[in-house]
Amino acid sequence: MQFRDLLKQYEVLKPQIDAAMVSVATSAHFISGPEIEELEKKLAEYVGVRHCITCANGTDAISIALRSWKIGKGDAVFVPDFTFFSSGECPADEGATPIYVDVDQHTYNLDPIKLEKAIKTVIADGKYKAKAVIAVDLFGLPADYPAIKAVCEKYDLLLMEDAAQGFGGKINGKKACSFGDISITSFFPAKPLGCYGDGGAIFTDNDEWEDLIRSICVHGKDTSNRNDPNAKYNNIRLGRNSRLDTLQAAILLPKFKAFKDYELEEINRVAGWYTEGLKGIGLVLPEIKDGFYSSWAQYTIQLPETADRTEIQSKLRAAGIPSMIYYAKPMHLQEAFAGTDSEIADCPVTERLCATVLSLPLDPYKSREEIDFVVTELKKALLRS
Repeated sequence: MQFRDLLKQYEVLKPQIDAAMVSVATSAHFISGPEIEELEKKLAEYVGVRHCITCANGTDAISIALRSWKIGKGDAVFVPDFTFFSSGECPADEGATPIYVDVDQHTYNLDPIKLEKAIKTVIADGKYKAKAVIAVDLFGLPADYPAIKAVCEKYDLLLMEDAAQGFGGKINGKKACSFGDISITSFFPAKPLGCYGDGGAIFTDNDEWEDLIRSICVHGKDTSNRNDPNAKYNNIRLGRNSRLDTLQAAILLPKFKAFKDYELEEINRVAGWYTEGLKGIGLVLPEIKDGFYSSWAQYTIQLPETADRTEIQSKLRAAGIPSMIYYAKPMHLQEAFAGTDSEIADCPVTERLCATVLSLPLDPYKSREEIDFVVTELKKALLRS
């Protein structure tokens, strides 16, 4: 069994994906081909924002967005403690100080009450300027943006939505990647919408930021006249080389159609089978609040604190079932932040999650029989652990 069966997806979409790849190869438009503009237009329309700017990967997307806001030394950026490293790495790499905030035990996302507490502490201390919040849509579920936005507005903070795992999620019908002042996503292969390499995108309604982001993505070139062939040699700021290549855009176009047409619905069906089968056996299961819709990047459970997670993983592996731990270490305890103010954090929920979470195989192409098998073997492993 595959943890996320990308091969099965390819088998289903093979004619469309192969044709898309051949089209790029025969056109030789490997960089900035027409598929890039087509993909950006379709993604922006789907999300419901004015602008989508593709880039090389999700990490670049965060950094470029922060740079467009001129985030830097002396700024505090508030980040959930339970997330992938790049959510905190990027503000630190721009010279800012990530301030880690605890998460909600049931949604795994940034806790708005603890966020406001952390903001008040930073403001009272006076060492840093509270500047921005990066809220992460972990495991496919959008963060509580109605509450988080209210906090950001109260303290005049910029809000970034890190939807690297959340593309396709919704709150009351409004789609992920539309909740932040700037929002980002990743097209890493295992993400809800993934390509066959690295890729990312940045979303915003702000025309000025869109122009700045496009400039930063391509070595800080002048974007004031995009029809001028010499503009790319007029570099008006320091930027980076961060473009989605045409081949990845071509692959994403048929995958995006499948994602919209049936994959989102199917992965929610598969997740529902897990929830149905795992109720009432002492596990903490993912919680989807009323009005929220997840794109299910992962199905993550919490084991009893007395359970031996290593042994359970071993027993699942012996049955041919892969599992993953997202994440085994809080952000504030990462060695990269040792000796900095970022390591000062009060995040007991995150620490408990890091010791108990376990993610199970999940994708839109899993059968009911496969999920029932995982549930049965997990129950056996729990009894023996």
